[in-house]
Amino acid sequence: MNSKELLLRAIHNESVERIPWVPFVGCHAGNLIGVTAEEYFRNSDNIIRGAIKAFEEYKPDGLPVTFDLQVEAEAIGCKLVYSDKNPPSVATHPLQEGKSIEDLKIPSETDGRFPIVLKAAKEICKLLGDKIAVYGLVIGPFTLALHFKGTDIFYEMMDSPERVYELMRFCQKVSINSAKMYIDAGVDVVAIVDPMTSQISPTSFEEFVSPYLTPVFDYIRERGKVCSLFVCGNATKNIESMCKSKPDNISIDENVDLAYAKEICQRYGVSLGGNIKLTLTMLFGTPLDNIREAENLMEIGGKKGYILSPGCDIPYDTPPENIKAITSAVHGEVGEFMRQDIKNSLEEIDVVLPDYKNAKKVIIDVITLDSGSCAPCQYAVEAVKSAVEGIEDKVEWNEYKIKEKESIIRMIKLRVPNIPTICIDGEPVYISVIPSVDELRRSIETAIKRKGI
Repeated sequence: MNSKELLLRAIHNESVERIPWVPFVGCHAGNLIGVTAEEYFRNSDNIIRGAIKAFEEYKPDGLPVTFDLQVEAEAIGCKLVYSDKNPPSVATHPLQEGKSIEDLKIPSETDGRFPIVLKAAKEICKLLGDKIAVYGLVIGPFTLALHFKGTDIFYEMMDSPERVYELMRFCQKVSINSAKMYIDAGVDVVAIVDPMTSQISPTSFEEFVSPYLTPVFDYIRERGKVCSLFVCGNATKNIESMCKSKPDNISIDENVDLAYAKEICQRYGVSLGGNIKLTLTMLFGTPLDNIREAENLMEIGGKKGYILSPGCDIPYDTPPENIKAITSAVHGEVGEFMRQDIKNSLEEIDVVLPDYKNAKKVIIDVITLDSGSCAPCQYAVEAVKSAVEGIEDKVEWNEYKIKEKESIIRMIKLRVPNIPTICIDGEPVYISVIPSVDELRRSIETAIKRKGI
């Protein structure tokens, strides 16, 4: 049984002799081949070179073509901001700017960067498809809907649900069409990546998400491929709803307890992937830290229906030796790394928190992975920006990205359990949930009155 067969058996919730390993390599592949993230995402040859290099270095059982959730949004009309070390992020929301759903067009193989991505997909499948399982990543309908409408969608879910249903029907068609293009290119697994669904309740998930996800999964299976649902953020409350939407597999990030997710997934016959910590372990840990975490997760996940993977897209600057250490744990070859005695890079870092009580302004700390690469983080930051408009003289706010070492220490000191989290005067208030702008504004005004500003 080769790596591809091993992974497909696991994703079908079957027992395997070795736990398969899928490093979600996106912009990190740019680092591997010495180009910026923007140069990587805009060039099919770079995407191909990055995938081959990741295959050679990390001995995976599966790899994504790339990890870019903005391809569909850009092709339909959202403007993007590109970065040297992050995937592109959405900067504009067409339905907030006067366009209607009727103005939106389902993209074809010639729109936006689809020619770049699909050329890369075809070549990667040709070069690696007989050895490993190739993933095509498609943005989920709900997250795509937010890219079109922005956080206004949360108001409409309450006040005008029919308008949200209409938008979700369109986004479902986009997801199915993207899945079709990836399947035609030769991928083995289509992963629907819908991170913003972690920000809503199970009731809202089953009303506004499941009816539009399940037909996408049905289409993928009709084409003879397997499907995965990838939700980052604290999706704990929605794990059961995710399983009920009938994917073959779900993937989770570090905000979700693996043992809890495993129990629910096995109840529904759904396989599970996850959830190595992206920053604390992969980016800033030692090879030994990565081995220990991989071994712990593999012990929990077991050899039936479990795939070891990072919680999301591997950060650009992640040391390759850390990822290779995970590979060594997967293949039972940890001797070389166990002999290393590398000091953890966080041990000597300290952060002094503000004197929140006596500060002359209300202080808002937004703890994120990175608003430039994480959709829930982006919309948390947007909510804060909107909520403080007109009261900037009374409020100070900052984003702290845990891709930076000092921000991890700050997160620990603030007792922040999950990201994104919005803290007000040192207290985590909105933990892995995006408040409406009005609600957040009221909370800030309460803090202002409390301080007598």
